[in-house]
Amino acid sequence: MDRKKITPLEIQAMKKQGKKITMLTAYDYPMALLEDRAGIEIILVGDSLGMTVLGYENTLPVTMDEMIHHTKAVTRGAKYALIIGDMPFMSYNTSERDAILNAGRFMKEGAADAVKLEGGAGVKEIVKAIVKAGIPVMGHIGLTPQTISMLGGFKVQGKDAQAAQKIIDDALSLEDAGAFSVLLEAIPAPIAKRITERLKVPTVGIGAGIHCDGQVLVVHDMLGLFDRFTPKFAKRYVNLSELMLKAFESYREEVLKETFPTDQHSFHIDEKELSKVK
Repeated sequence: MDRKKITPLEIQAMKKQGKKITMLTAYDYPMALLEDRAGIEIILVGDSLGMTVLGYENTLPVTMDEMIHHTKAVTRGAKYALIIGDMPFMSYNTSERDAILNAGRFMKEGAADAVKLEGGAGVKEIVKAIVKAGIPVMGHIGLTPQTISMLGGFKVQGKDAQAAQKIIDDALSLEDAGAFSVLLEAIPAPIAKRITERLKVPTVGIGAGIHCDGQVLVVHDMLGLFDRFTPKFAKRYVNLSELMLKAFESYREEVLKETFPTDQHSFHIDEKELSKVK
């Protein structure tokens, strides 16, 4: 496996070479370390941590400080993957200056390699400004969780011709603004296919079908660690929550029965030394 540090240019080269891109979320050191060892090309420190790690009802309460805190942990663990910091709600919507400053925090404080932000044509100038400041940007269109109240819930986007055309136009706007790639969430596979064919930059899909240049999943969904709901597009590769619960129950039972700790888990002192202790 090629173990050199991955850059946005290499992600773009993968599209030209017809190589699929793999991407997962991570929010802490041990998860990032394992994903990096597995050869995952992109690790997203997603604002989904608000729900999967911090227990919020949605992603809206997540702050820049919380995002930076988790990004620092991830960048300590992953040395080869491209690390993307997910710009939280209201960190880029207020002004281009705020957007640049907050994107810069991901790079300076979090040691991220790029940032991701939600929105299409409406954030084109903001994307341009961040890119002009020397910070790579991944776009994100379709189902955009930060504007979930406006979208009427977690629903598939682009199901009629007008909505589908808007998503296509949004993708083209992001590419024109300088985004190095575009994430497509919860849109019909044929629309994602058209976008992927029309864009020169790579597309990464989540609930957008097989034709995208890459795929991404929220790691807690694929590992069975988030039980509030499971999106249709999330494949559960293992149910870790079940295994962890059994381990916790076994530990508690052994402590109550005094079968843990055993002699092998305990430290000892020489009998002569012990006899000197009053």
